Amino acid sequence: MMGRLLEKRWVCVLLSILLAIAFWVYIRAAVDPNGTTQIHNVRVETTGTSVLTSQGLTIADISPQVVELRVEGANSVRTDLIRSRNNLSVVVDVSRCVEGENILRCRPSWPENFNEEGVRVLDQEPSAITVTVEKLYSQSFDVEFQLDGRVAPDYQMGTPAIEPKSVVVSGPVEQVSQVAKVAAILKAGELSERFAGDLPLTPLDKQGNPLTGLEITLSAETAYVVVPVVVTKEVPLTVNVLPGGGATEKDAKVDIDPETVVVSGAEIDLAALEEISLGSIDLSNVVGTNTFTLPISLDPSLVNESGFAVATVTVTVEGLDTQMFAVTNIKTTPPLNGHTVEVVTQNVLVKVRGRAEDLADIDVSQLRVVADLSDVTTLGASKVNARVYLDGTSRVGVIGEYTVSVIISE
Repeated sequence: MMGRLLEKRWVCVLLSILLAIAFWVYIRAAVDPNGTTQIHNVRVETTGTSVLTSQGLTIADISPQVVELRVEGANSVRTDLIRSRNNLSVVVDVSRCVEGENILRCRPSWPENFNEEGVRVLDQEPSAITVTVEKLYSQSFDVEFQLDGRVAPDYQMGTPAIEPKSVVVSGPVEQVSQVAKVAAILKAGELSERFAGDLPLTPLDKQGNPLTGLEITLSAETAYVVVPVVVTKEVPLTVNVLPGGGATEKDAKVDIDPETVVVSGAEIDLAALEEISLGSIDLSNVVGTNTFTLPISLDPSLVNESGFAVATVTVTVEGLDTQMFAVTNIKTTPPLNGHTVEVVTQNVLVKVRGRAEDLADIDVSQLRVVADLSDVTTLGASKVNARVYLDGTSRVGVIGEYTVSVIISE
């Protein structure tokens, strides 16, 4: 009795399971029926390209680059596939390709987390992919820097440092030949500070346009670029005019060519720079109009961007008269080594400059000439430099250079 009961119970369980499966199949067929879907423009991707490269080969062309798939599956599975179609592709293995045309079959590459067991590919159009393989061609290019933007006003971009300095572009000869240059491009609205970082490398054609869609590879995808940026400032040149020869700064007209130079450097170094002095000019050395060539010297922290190494300074003394005096009061400094000296020159014509009324008050007795023997070591006759002193007044002054003939003996 008990055995029959258990046997009937087992049969009931089995029947319940079978009925549940049948009901599930019925519901699925009614609610989520099977069907087919055509998927267009499924992209073709490759695998095994590294094997080709190791053999000195590369892909020159893939035809077609998209295919159509007809798939079968439940409505929910097909809907999920359509929703994820951007991640759907077909893959061809090119690792066994040889030079020339290769006819290859492809397999679907399903989207991530997609239940591929619930779908079946019924048809593919076209059914095969033609892969054209050529010998790998390589060419080296220096990496250029390009700024996509502009340098901010009052700033200047220095010479960029790029690493690596060059890259090798590899691929089919027909495609590599389209590359005219390789550039590291920095996109900036207005560049006003130093840049340092990695920039993507972009192949460009002869017109400087980016090349896309080529089957080429670069030995480096990015370059580390350092772009120095400094402040620029236009700074006037000046000279210090020393009074002399009866003239002061108000009697002199000074012209400087160039008047200004453009200087670059760190902002803190340029903040207090208001002028660049060329040095001093003693008006006692200016007779009428004189021209002086003076170096433009900067602090080592600054750079002269104008390129002028020297400036021409023209000084003209105006509004003053001159008068000549025959000076006989001629002396010398003590000769060296206890030698004796004989002054040969007995009369020196000295030019004195000043205002007419002040010159009228000058007497020749106020003038004295002193020959400098401090550097004279040669025995015999010599012509030495002399200095003229004008005593008793500061309103006029001596101009010009003077020499005296002397004889040095033991």
